[in-house]
Amino acid sequence: MLLGLDSSDDAGVYRLSDEVALVQTVDVLTPIVDDPSTFGRIAAANALSDVYAMGARPITALNIVGFPNDKLDMDILAQILEGGLAKLDEAHCPLIGGHSLSDPQLKYGLSVTGVVPPDRFWKNHGLRVGQVLVLTKPLGTGILSTAVKAGVVDPETIEVMSASMARLNREASQLAQNLDVSACTDVTGFGLIGHACEMTDDTELGLIVYASALPLLPDVQRYADQGLTPGGLHRNQCHRIHQVQVAEGVPRFVLDVLFDAQTSGGLLVGLPLDQATEYVRALTDAGHQAAVVAEVVQDPDRTVTVI
Repeated sequence: MLLGLDSSDDAGVYRLSDEVALVQTVDVLTPIVDDPSTFGRIAAANALSDVYAMGARPITALNIVGFPNDKLDMDILAQILEGGLAKLDEAHCPLIGGHSLSDPQLKYGLSVTGVVPPDRFWKNHGLRVGQVLVLTKPLGTGILSTAVKAGVVDPETIEVMSASMARLNREASQLAQNLDVSACTDVTGFGLIGHACEMTDDTELGLIVYASALPLLPDVQRYADQGLTPGGLHRNQCHRIHQVQVAEGVPRFVLDVLFDAQTSGGLLVGLPLDQATEYVRALTDAGHQAAVVAEVVQDPDRTVTVI
């Protein structure tokens, strides 16, 4: 075992030989959008993301389903599974089985196995002073999802949000393969601050986060200012707020965005500045909304300073 329960990494890593290591992960979601097929695509992209965050290639997947068959039509389940399969096909990752059970709360996700050379996988720690963090997707899915539940989001914004969550992190991972990646993770339930802090835990490193550089989904500021924020955001804030300092003049909504629990968010990649600039340019040319969002600094208190 090369990576397991003793770390907070995105997946486990097990060496099979000098050339091949297995990367294994599992992730399950409750519905975040109304359309069953879209939910299936998002759940599959979310599960695959942990493999991409390790710098690995997914090779097989297993479905995991909890379905209230006494309340919902089985056609809904079929659409969810079809959406998930479409995303697996896009990832060139075959579905080889799965498990389902009757559950009062609809759930869908996947267990994904990937492969990577044993000496080439990425961990979520290893940052160095002077490096920067690149975020490869916009933030705000938790805030927007809360606004969707309130019935105040227009269809075009829902479509943009759904497309972002359903987008694979495959290309973002591939474009970083030949760069000097020191650490990588994907931004999901702990929000940008939570996952960034995991990258500096047990170090003497801090982060300077550039508020004006954060890529955002449409209308996130408006809904955050209206108080449409999810419970996960507030739990994240309670857990990490003691590490955060906010410079004067930074808008209040920025803190909400930084703690917002994301679904199928982007990769957070640690790189030297010169490589990060080229990486962002390559991502932008490929249609990604990416940016350099933070700088790594020496700080024994592991403070996150938002400027």
